[in-house]
Amino acid sequence: MRTLYVVTHPEATHHVEGVVGGWHDAQLTPAGIRAALSIAQALRARIPDGAGVEVFSSDLQRTSRTAEEVAELFGVKPILDRRLREKSYGEAEGKPQEWLERRFVPPPAVGERMDHDEGVEGAETKAAWAQRVYAAMDEILQSPCAHQILVTHGGSLTFVVASWIKMPIKSAGYASFRAPSGSITTLHEDDFFHNRHVVSLGDTLHLDPAHAD
Repeated sequence: MRTLYVVTHPEATHHVEGVVGGWHDAQLTPAGIRAALSIAQALRARIPDGAGVEVFSSDLQRTSRTAEEVAELFGVKPILDRRLREKSYGEAEGKPQEWLERRFVPPPAVGERMDHDEGVEGAETKAAWAQRVYAAMDEILQSPCAHQILVTHGGSLTFVVASWIKMPIKSAGYASFRAPSGSITTLHEDDFFHNRHVVSLGDTLHLDPAHAD
């Protein structure tokens, strides 16, 4: 039995500043830090005392800070992996969102979507982005640990889930699993059929003060 809890980092400075995130190394805002504590507490409540836990995270500040808050409650250290980063937007990173929107070339409705050139110098293709997330997931899932926590980004969540359900990369061009910032997505594999379930996608109940512990 394995359960994977996938966290999308909470509010960061690029959100409130209206600039492109990607590999731009934004930090959590004060609200984001409070949300990270709520995420940590929610995960602590879901995982049995004494259970082995591993915490993996993108190495950017907004995710690693979130992972640190989570890992502290479990008495472990987060394992940072740059492959869990958000998509790189090349020269657009850190620039106003509208700067990117003026230059962005969306993928075609039919045709090549994974290697599509979005018109921004230095930006990753969707194929390169997916390949690194899939590679990270392959390594993470080699561990026998039954409770694993991944802290990543809203965009990269799609490829975490697609990898989990063993969707071939070449088929992921239309995939989109959307979740709010600060959410927890729960994935579970059973011991009998070894089916991989998407138990919940983008849960944010822990961020509601009315449901706080």
